[in-house]
Amino acid sequence: MADESTRQANKRGSARLAAVQALYQMDIGQATLEDTLAEFQTYRLGHELEGEQYLPADADYFKHIVRGVVQNQLKLDPIIDKTLQSGWPMTRIDATLRALLRAGVFELTMRKDIPFKVVIREYVDVALAFYEDEVPGMVNGVLDAVARQYSEGYGAKD
Repeated sequence: MADESTRQANKRGSARLAAVQALYQMDIGQATLEDTLAEFQTYRLGHELEGEQYLPADADYFKHIVRGVVQNQLKLDPIIDKTLQSGWPMTRIDATLRALLRAGVFELTMRKDIPFKVVIREYVDVALAFYEDEVPGMVNGVLDAVARQYSEGYGAKD
């Protein structure tokens, strides 16, 4: 039983990583939502592409995150902008980091059923896949600040 829940958790982590990649691709390449979802479903999630093996992912959760970010971007961006250090608006951060923060803030604000600690840890792990410098710590700080404001039970004893 624990093995099955671990596999499901790993598939959600892979879905989060793929969602950040898809959101980045949409931001940079101006691809449509449906085209991007179809491409990832057909060629990336659990497949090999250009020598890179994509991990099996929870495809439904991947789609949920990407669609949710796109549909709620006008709500998410001001939350992120307000949380970033002054002088570093959303427009000043790179597309990968924008995609990562949008996905993380979407889950923290719209998915109350997922523990905020899990969301923060997963997106810090995603940040570590792309960055080696101070960015993972910044992601942790931004998502933690959003969790303080939007997550029920923040600061409650475990």
